[in-house]
Amino acid sequence: MQQPFDRNREDLGNMVGLEHVNVQVPDQQLATVFYVSGLGLTRDPYLMTGIDNMWINVGGRSQFHLPTGPAQVLRGHVGLVLPDRAALLRRLERVREPLAGTAFAFRECEGWVEVTSPWGNRHRCFAPEPRFGPVTLAMPYVELEVPVASAEGISRFYRDIVGAPATVRDDGEGRRAIVSAGPEQALIYRETAGALPAYDGHHIQVYVADFAGPHRRLGEYGLISEESDQHQYRFKEIVDPAGKKPLFTLEHEVRSMRHPLFARPLVNRDPAQTNRHYRPGFDELRCSMPAE
Repeated sequence: MQQPFDRNREDLGNMVGLEHVNVQVPDQQLATVFYVSGLGLTRDPYLMTGIDNMWINVGGRSQFHLPTGPAQVLRGHVGLVLPDRAALLRRLERVREPLAGTAFAFRECEGWVEVTSPWGNRHRCFAPEPRFGPVTLAMPYVELEVPVASAEGISRFYRDIVGAPATVRDDGEGRRAIVSAGPEQALIYRETAGALPAYDGHHIQVYVADFAGPHRRLGEYGLISEESDQHQYRFKEIVDPAGKKPLFTLEHEVRSMRHPLFARPLVNRDPAQTNRHYRPGFDELRCSMPAE
C-alpha cells in the first residue's frame, strides 16, 4: 500500500512542551506596561499575583516568568505569534511614552515586528501563519546565539542525552541546531561570530515524557545542577557528548508530565476588548484558528 503521509512529521521526541522563559525584571510596573499593554499578553490571574513576580500567559501552553531582580537578558530572542500585526503596532506606539528612557524599541520587518523590552530582551512577533501551526497566539520557539562550531555538538547533546530530535541546518545566515521542544515548538541555537555576553542566570522550562532517562544520563556527565523535587530537576551546561566539551550555558528547568502544573489551562484575554468598545462574549481570546 502506498504511504501518502510523512509519519516522521508527527514524532515529538522526549520534550513535549516549552512552557516558560524566565527573566528577572527590576520594575513590575514597567513590565506590565510592556508585556500586557504593549504586547497585548495576559497576566495569569491565578498564580503569582503579588508585586514581586508575574506570570504572563502566551496562548494555551507558554508563559513568561518575570520575578523581580536585577535585569536578565536572553542571549537571543523569543518568537511570538500574535493575532493582529496592525493592532500590535498601535499598542506599541501607545506605550512609547511610558517606556521612554528604557531600552524599549520596535521596528517593522518584512515578516515580523522586532520588539525590544525595557531591559533589552528581544522578541520577534509574527502574524499567524501555517508554519507555526493552527494558532493565533503562541510561543513557537526560543532562539539562542551560540559560538561558531557548536551547532553539531548541541544537536548531539539533545539527541543523545535529552532524547529530543535535533538537526543542523544552514539557512545562509549561519548554521543552527534546531531542537524539537513540543508540538510546533523548537529551541534554536544559531552560531554567531560575535562576542557573547556572560550568562546572567535566565532560564527556560520544558516538560519531558521520559523524566528518568535524561536525569540518569545528565548525572553520568555530572550536569545536574539542582534536585528540585519529585517532579523537577535542573541542569545548566550543554556539552558535546563526543568529548564532553562545554558548548553553552542555559539553565533548563525540567519537569515531568506528572508535575501538578502540566497542561494547566492558561487564560488569555482579547486585547482588542475595551470598556468603550465592549463586545459581550469576547473577553477570552481564542488561541487556535477556527476549523476550515
